[in-house]
Amino acid sequence: MADTLLQAPEGEMPELPDIEAYVEALRARTIGQELIGIRLANPFFLRTVDPPLCSANGRRIASIHRLGKRVVLGLEEDLFLVVHLMIAGRFHLKPPGSPIPRRFGLAALDFQDLAILITEAGKRRRASLHVVQGREALAELDPGGIEPLGSTVGQFRNALTSENHTLKRALTDPRILSGIGNAYSDEILHRAGLSPLKLTRDMGQEEMTRLHAATQAVLSEWTDRLTQEARSTFPEKVTAFRPEMAVHGRFRQPCPVCGTPVQRIVYADNEMCYCPRCQTGGRVLADRALSRLLRDAWPQTVEELKERLPGMRLTRPEP
Repeated sequence: MADTLLQAPEGEMPELPDIEAYVEALRARTIGQELIGIRLANPFFLRTVDPPLCSANGRRIASIHRLGKRVVLGLEEDLFLVVHLMIAGRFHLKPPGSPIPRRFGLAALDFQDLAILITEAGKRRRASLHVVQGREALAELDPGGIEPLGSTVGQFRNALTSENHTLKRALTDPRILSGIGNAYSDEILHRAGLSPLKLTRDMGQEEMTRLHAATQAVLSEWTDRLTQEARSTFPEKVTAFRPEMAVHGRFRQPCPVCGTPVQRIVYADNEMCYCPRCQTGGRVLADRALSRLLRDAWPQTVEELKERLPGMRLTRPEP
């Protein structure tokens, strides 16, 4: 099998809806099945030595659930396989005994009627597998953030204001909220009509309630959609860039609400996308690198942006 068949584009980490889709797909196909064995193609993928990897051989899959952005496969007698896909890791459903691709293959979970292959695109190997015994050991891998879909407004507010961070940082901090990353935080903030740079302790009660509602709505909508698809088709093309998203990955495309070109701030390996009219009161946020380079030429408002980019649509799109 060619490596290209199993490549996943290196972009952004699977988040709560994507992980829940994997959980749904794996549950439907492996619960109650005996794990014949695990083939390890890259030794750096395995991050634990006790209990040994071979201790999983011959045990049945008893449960599968999400822990933050990790997928947990629970075996008989409370042995757990904990997979963190990081940015470019992906699961693949293949026929039994399928070879692990040479360039991108990490491991294979072998069952009698199928194989679950784990790959990681790109040059960096950051995906991980932990084998742990007992629920206390499993709990040590939990970063500690609250589950946003099960939270009350009060719990949500207490978590976000435990430290004074920007909303973007707070939403994506796994110690604060579980499972949210770069993509869905952009969508949540756009739905709530809030600036990604607003500080959590500057939030009013109405804004916090609106953000909580937007968080639950966005995550629920995407989780329902992706898990429904996963029941019939294994999620082979997990991506953080979807054409149906409002702002994430849509730089310079019209906002679906007001038509203003979506803007972004690029930092490290990520980008933060937002609508300046819907979220920042018409102000274009400064990208550190570009604004330093352009200085006085950097557009400060939507109107200045329109002057510098005359061909871009700034009117509300037709319904």
